[in-house]
Amino acid sequence: MSLEVSLERRKQSQTPVTGNGNGVVSSSAPSFSTHRLRLQPKEDHKSESYEDLQLEFSPLLFSMLERHLPPSMLNVARDLKLQYMRDILLRYAPEGERNRVQRHREYRQKIISNYQPLHRELYSLHAANFFVPSFLKAINENSEESFRRIMSEPSPGIYKFEMLQPQFCEKLLSEVESFERWVHETKFRIMRPNTMNKYGAVLDDFGLETMLDKLMDDFIRPISRVFFSEVGGGTLDSHHGFVVEYGIDRDVELGFHVDDSEVTLNVCLGKQFSGGELFFRGIRCDKHVNTETQSEEIFDYFHVPGHAVLHCGRHRHGARATTSGRRVNLLLWCRSSVFRELKKYQKDFSSWCGECQREKRERQLISIDATKQELLKREVKSPP
Repeated sequence: MSLEVSLERRKQSQTPVTGNGNGVVSSSAPSFSTHRLRLQPKEDHKSESYEDLQLEFSPLLFSMLERHLPPSMLNVARDLKLQYMRDILLRYAPEGERNRVQRHREYRQKIISNYQPLHRELYSLHAANFFVPSFLKAINENSEESFRRIMSEPSPGIYKFEMLQPQFCEKLLSEVESFERWVHETKFRIMRPNTMNKYGAVLDDFGLETMLDKLMDDFIRPISRVFFSEVGGGTLDSHHGFVVEYGIDRDVELGFHVDDSEVTLNVCLGKQFSGGELFFRGIRCDKHVNTETQSEEIFDYFHVPGHAVLHCGRHRHGARATTSGRRVNLLLWCRSSVFRELKKYQKDFSSWCGECQREKRERQLISIDATKQELLKREVKSPP
């Protein structure tokens, strides 16, 4: 589901907390801040299924989150576990945010009610018509070995591979052009993909959300579970899907930034163009986002229509100027509510932040040197 819809569903119920974290119902409800998750999941715990319930969040999210519950909550009744997890998730949607999401839902519904799709077959995912055979084969085998057969990793944490069939790219391009014509003809004021891009369209806003949900769930999450587990790749549960357009009469370039995602899929749809390569400069946590780039972190990626690049959202990057023609890319920002909740309790991000890793190595070297000096002192002081 898109982030907007995920948040919008949270509006439906606001029952106060009734559990004390140990599976016991209390008469005085604790604040949401007393509810905590464990950083490390209990791997051998078999989670409940929540598929039979009407929930404001994805049932899969609750099953994933359950393994991070405190030990005292793992074996209590399902409804108590559900309440505990739900209270944590509701922190993501304060009243002001819920109002914003409600307005966005109304905006989206107005578009979907009036815009007539050009290619209706795009609005549900037909894998055989969308993806190249090599990509489908790797997904069906669903193993690190099968994924690595179709991918290359030219720089640590950056994976590139062929993904989309040419006819799918052409149809999606024409669908976006059709939507843009409708926007121009009706003078409908639309929201652009983000604060950095003045051109492009949010695909979720005109009906492609369900298709992109399935793309993330069935195709991107299995890969991310293998290659991006340290940033929530196995618990992706919402997305922001959009296209961006670059050219002399469009956005020309894109400044240095990080994405609002745990994992980003970026696929070139076409058309004919020169320039526009992505430049990557290392993965950083919030604290270190503006630190210097190390030489081994420098990498440039050149777009090829139908080919994808998959990377951590915190991988700093930008796009150089498109010097001729027009370049259109499909982007899927994949997010994990579980990872974002757990990140609040962490101070050390050396499992994925390049600068945290460098600082940790420096501390280790200093400690080793201090130990060595102390041993030398003792050796000098010791009698012959």
